[in-house]
Amino acid sequence: MTAVDLPDPLVHRPHPDVDVEAMATALRDRVRGEVRFDSGTRAAYSTDASNFRQVPLGVVVPRSPDDAADALDVAREFGAPVLSRGGGTSLAGQCTNTAVVLDWSKYCTKLESVDADARTCVVQPGIVLDELNRQLADTGLRFGPEPATHMNCTLGGMIGNNSCGATAQRTGKVVDNIARLEVLLPDGTRFWCGETSDEEYERIEHRGDPRAAVYRQLRRLRDEYADEVRRRFPDIPRRVSGYNLDSLLPEHRFDVAGLLVGSESTLVTVLRAELKLVPVLPERTLVVLGYPDIATAADAVPAILPHEPIALEGVDHKLIRDQQIKSLNPRALAELPEGRAFLMVQFGAETAEEVERRAHGLLDALRDTDNEADVAFLDDPDRENELWQVREAGLGATAHVPGKADTFEGWEDSAVSPHRLGEYLRKLSELYREFGYASDTGPSLYGHFGQGCVHTRIPFDLYTAEGVAHYRRFMESAADLVAGMGGSFSGEHGDGQSRGELLSRMFGTELVTAFGRLKAVFDPDDRMNPGKIVAPYRLDENLRLGGDWSPADPQGLHFRFPNDGGSFAQAANRCVGVGRCRQHSTEGGQVMCPSYQVTGEEEHSTRGRARLLFEMLGGHGDGPLTDGWRSEAVKDALDLCLACKGCKTDCPANVDMATYKAEFLAHHYAGRPWQRPRSDFTMGWLPAIARLVGRLHAGPVINALTHMPGLSRLATRAAGVEDREIPRFAGETLQQWFARRGPAGSGARGTVMLWPDTFTGYFHPRIGQAAVRVLEDAGWRVTMPEKPLCCGLTWISTGQLGVAKRILSRTVRELAPHVREGGLVLGLEPSCTAVFRSDAPELFPGDQDVRRLRGQTVTLAELLTEHSPGYQPPKVAAEAIAQVHCHQHAVLGWDADRSLLHEAGVDAEQLDSGCCGLAGNFGFEKGHKEVSEACAERVLLPRVREAGEDTVVLADGFSCRTQIHELDSNGRDGVHLAELLARGLDAPAAKEQA
Repeated sequence: MTAVDLPDPLVHRPHPDVDVEAMATALRDRVRGEVRFDSGTRAAYSTDASNFRQVPLGVVVPRSPDDAADALDVAREFGAPVLSRGGGTSLAGQCTNTAVVLDWSKYCTKLESVDADARTCVVQPGIVLDELNRQLADTGLRFGPEPATHMNCTLGGMIGNNSCGATAQRTGKVVDNIARLEVLLPDGTRFWCGETSDEEYERIEHRGDPRAAVYRQLRRLRDEYADEVRRRFPDIPRRVSGYNLDSLLPEHRFDVAGLLVGSESTLVTVLRAELKLVPVLPERTLVVLGYPDIATAADAVPAILPHEPIALEGVDHKLIRDQQIKSLNPRALAELPEGRAFLMVQFGAETAEEVERRAHGLLDALRDTDNEADVAFLDDPDRENELWQVREAGLGATAHVPGKADTFEGWEDSAVSPHRLGEYLRKLSELYREFGYASDTGPSLYGHFGQGCVHTRIPFDLYTAEGVAHYRRFMESAADLVAGMGGSFSGEHGDGQSRGELLSRMFGTELVTAFGRLKAVFDPDDRMNPGKIVAPYRLDENLRLGGDWSPADPQGLHFRFPNDGGSFAQAANRCVGVGRCRQHSTEGGQVMCPSYQVTGEEEHSTRGRARLLFEMLGGHGDGPLTDGWRSEAVKDALDLCLACKGCKTDCPANVDMATYKAEFLAHHYAGRPWQRPRSDFTMGWLPAIARLVGRLHAGPVINALTHMPGLSRLATRAAGVEDREIPRFAGETLQQWFARRGPAGSGARGTVMLWPDTFTGYFHPRIGQAAVRVLEDAGWRVTMPEKPLCCGLTWISTGQLGVAKRILSRTVRELAPHVREGGLVLGLEPSCTAVFRSDAPELFPGDQDVRRLRGQTVTLAELLTEHSPGYQPPKVAAEAIAQVHCHQHAVLGWDADRSLLHEAGVDAEQLDSGCCGLAGNFGFEKGHKEVSEACAERVLLPRVREAGEDTVVLADGFSCRTQIHELDSNGRDGVHLAELLARGLDAPAAKEQA
């Protein structure tokens, strides 16, 4: 063919078998980055946030863009398909393929340059959006588009999907914010591209190189299809479906970079991007409008748009209800006005006066019209941020809601003109009813209403052949509805596999042919993310579930998984891929996932581990994991799980990896306990060891031996643990002290049983003693079990669940008389207290005594605030930084502590430090020391070191105090809340009052 001929439309063709082993060897020889073709990695990358699953050939983690280019050279030589992946949160299946996956997110994360005058910067594809904007903060500039996944989405992924977010109301889509791209074609051609003037086009064309051939074909493609593009492309703010052929039109200055934005890794590999930046608006205010229903709220959008809000979002009452059920964002929900649907209208400007003027101008204009609403006016940044979290939590909040059917993507981001949004929502709701998806608990509707983009998750039945066929029929009907209204199937997430098959209904066969020809210009051999957008897989194949999914759902489980119908398979399937566990910031109060925060490894995120467990159960014929509970790949991925339980609360789908890990380890070592590491016995059986030491009063002797130079190292080696300082036993246990002392106090408030957990009782009994003083001063009479008892925590965390259940059952029987009479049980160690509140009910969901114990177990702060009316704590004039234990964060909560400290006069700052890194046995286990210390060094230890000498380091967790004691170079020690309050009893004012 001549240089200006267009290729025939690309038709998907099966790829010849790739010599994967030889390719992996070549990659390891020629790539500086990490090359991973093991079964565990392939399992972790087998899906994204979509309905689809394809096991990759292998994964390459390049160390630089040039390294990625070397990897692509190797893949080309072996004829292997390739796929670029960022945060892996794509919802249409574009980040899963049987290909060599390039994961840019670990190393290619640099902001390479900033030109503040030109308002541009150059970035590598793996940089996370929030991190980019943090680095740009001093310039007063930021990258404008901001999806709800801004805390973990990468710029490469945003470019691939043409992302938008709420801020697109002001700044537009990614395509509107790209100056240039450095791209690598499948044949190895590499160049920068952007808008192309006629003069520049001539210079490129005259070179006669492969780039020139591409540009000539693009010019020919533009000329041939320009009229059809203008006629058929929807004239709406949120057309993300299809390729951006409109970027090639003269009115868009033949913008090749714009063409490639949103191409979902199907045309080229993006190596670098030059971004356009926008000024940060320092002043913002938020107006929330309440309406009787979501369609009526949508009707008001056209009247609001002329007031130029910088964001205009809509949420319905079902999204609010789902968040209430899952206890998400409770304080923010309380700020909402009256109504069953809400518009969140944000204004931004340089001055507070300007945003106030705009907001009041809007309200004045709506008054006495059909669009008038109930109003909440927020101008406190903290309250605004909380309310935005309501909107951003949409995906996670609507997945796995108790009492509701599972919901799925597929039709989750359609878009129409904002002027027809109300009409569309009514017709979409009718379609829900027609297909049986509508109910009082049915799909919620929310999204970027100012641009006509609607988000929803639908309770498709993707478990049966009939349900999958019904899903297909709905998708076809929904596509016809949107196409008939001049809308776009995708307003944000892209087509991928979910909607690629439907594009002819929106664009017509002529433009779909043009898309195929465009694909052939760049990728004639169909190596770039094949089967997505062009010549796509069907929307009902490669399903992660599907009518033929038949996982081996294990029987004989220890945990009963009551929230998943008793099914470990359903528990492992909880992860919806939103990726909040891939946290990069040290802000926001999130604990999960400590090991990912340190390693940056997908398989060390909650999501990655969930994917491995899902694959472990099989259900597909091509699964990379075939040895079930015996899987070494799963064990290796779970090895760096700290069992912090942060994901139990922080994950929007409430994945509880600590529980999954314990269950897995129990079965992994079943029948072969000799294969367990020694630390499972020394750390797991610590309560039994401590009980023996206490009975023999051998604490001082053990301490001397384990802390003697030379012998200490022998002790840790014998125990099979890391070379760390071994905690010291107390000379007298808490129960021994209490038996000698006996109960005292008036008991005016009643009697409370203080739980003598192993860590408080045998290592830090001073904390229990302080608690007794505080409680008796508060009017409580304190009792304590006479027998040595244990909650079983250390056996649970090491997966010795048979022993744990026996020990916990014995404890429950001993405590039963007290709790049956309505007595409260006070826990001082958060991890042990959380066993009664969380683990025990999941191990014994039908046991009434366990249920009572869960409801009647309290923390010290809860007892003194919620169960002690009128109590005034002793005044403690102090500043404190608080390291909140992970299990308190995840299970118990810290609100009562915050309130009690305030009443006590303590100026306490809760650190955004996440897990301390010790996490019970984790930090002592072999091979964990480096990760353990790195977790502590992220926030906790630097803040402790910089704190003033008089600043109290509040740490209720034994692990947290141990970590601080050993690793803080200044020799600081953590203080328990009970100790801090007891100090107030010793203060002069308290003595004088007494």
